[in-house]
Amino acid sequence: MLPFDKTLIIIPTFNEIDNIERMITTLFDLHKGVSLLIIEDGSPDGTAAVVKKYQEKFTDNLHMIERTGKLGLGTAYVTGFKWALERDYQFVFEMDCDFSHDPNQVPDLLEAAQSSDLVIGSRYIGGIRIINWPFRRLLLSYLASIYTRFVTGIPVFDTTGGFKCFTRKALSSLNLDNIISKGYIFQLELNYKVWAQGLTVKEVPITFYERRDGESKMAGGIIFEALFSVVRLRFHKMLGILNK
Repeated sequence: MLPFDKTLIIIPTFNEIDNIERMITTLFDLHKGVSLLIIEDGSPDGTAAVVKKYQEKFTDNLHMIERTGKLGLGTAYVTGFKWALERDYQFVFEMDCDFSHDPNQVPDLLEAAQSSDLVIGSRYIGGIRIINWPFRRLLLSYLASIYTRFVTGIPVFDTTGGFKCFTRKALSSLNLDNIISKGYIFQLELNYKVWAQGLTVKEVPITFYERRDGESKMAGGIIFEALFSVVRLRFHKMLGILNK
């Protein structure tokens, strides 16, 4: 029996009116006892109103933190992590709202987290399983993972994937007030800091689906952030200040 009652799924949202209702109902239908925390960045499309409606039904398990303005993926997760650590959750997920991460695969990651400190839903381990991405984007993502593995030495194939499960031990090991990355490279930074402390990191194969509804949040300066942040992380490790 998996400990869903000790599990929190954090989902950042901005303009997810097309997905939020279905995501909430799907997760609660599939995984009895799980808790869900929405980090809502002031969506003008009414996303927060939908969450509030469902909070009347799921009074104990559906939570929301509303923020003013689109403050970024990294800060959203850090806010959620701190909220989780103030409570008794033992397993904390990152997950997208757009169904690019399959809610049916939550148990696969949670089961692996019973014996690993950080579990990453990997798009690249055991073959590439990404549905409906253009070839250019797929190649760019794959090459970015090769680059980050080369620079940092981390033995992870999918270094920037956003579907993952942290144990409380892994989250507690991080200095959440000293996260240098704001965009998608934030995912690598957390993986690297957990792994660099000697904690166990495991990849579980997932299938990644390009969003069907709503608009992608992928923005332009991600490549440049990645190039410089990866090198910066490596130097911080060499200087012994990676997680201070």
